[in-house]
Amino acid sequence: GLNSALLRDRKLWIGKFIDDNASNDIISSLIYLTTEADNAYKPVELYLNVPGALLRPSLAIYDVIQQLKSSGKEIITTNFALCAGMGSLIAAAGTKGKRRVMPNARFLLQKTGIDSVFQGQATDIALEVKNVKTWNQKIIGELSELTGQPYERIEQDLKRDFYLSSDEAVRYGLCDEVLLPSFGKMGLPVNVDLGSFSSGEDQKYQRDRPEPEEQKPTTPAKKKKGDDDDDG
Repeated sequence: GLNSALLRDRKLWIGKFIDDNASNDIISSLIYLTTEADNAYKPVELYLNVPGALLRPSLAIYDVIQQLKSSGKEIITTNFALCAGMGSLIAAAGTKGKRRVMPNARFLLQKTGIDSVFQGQATDIALEVKNVKTWNQKIIGELSELTGQPYERIEQDLKRDFYLSSDEAVRYGLCDEVLLPSFGKMGLPVNVDLGSFSSGEDQKYQRDRPEPEEQKPTTPAKKKKGDDDDDG
């Protein structure tokens, strides 16, 4: 399948909401790619389009990425469309200098809430809220380390949903470069000849047809003196 083909090229596509099941799949794929005997030294590329993510499953992925980087593995991240919430943290967790973003992609920084509906006594609910608040503070600290922004600024930015365009994300420190089209690398010709296609004489493009010969304007012949006399 497509995922298997991508894995053979050491690429991993993450294009869905990250819950426990998605996190397990992503982590198992990362471990497989970094323990392959033949290609373990090659970088791993993560292509991201994460509309949202649960706190704990995302932190598990983040911890694995950090562990792989500490062991010398290179992790390349590319935001293709949207990295929201914890997806932004995962995108920013790539190897410095290898964190990329497409020109029209966006980041959304936001605080995380309780992963699921929590029921119980008021004391238990208060403990869970306190726990989530503690984890949000930890995430702010991680973002501060990854981006180089002061803790206080990120804390202020996260009071509301905080969107960043690709250029803004680079300046903020979430990624390192915007991937702009490079026609030279793609091998596109500088001058495209739209008349290069033809299928029979009757179906040629206009530019395949020979240019019509320019017709010179004709001028009436001058009459000789004898012609007027003959007419009379």
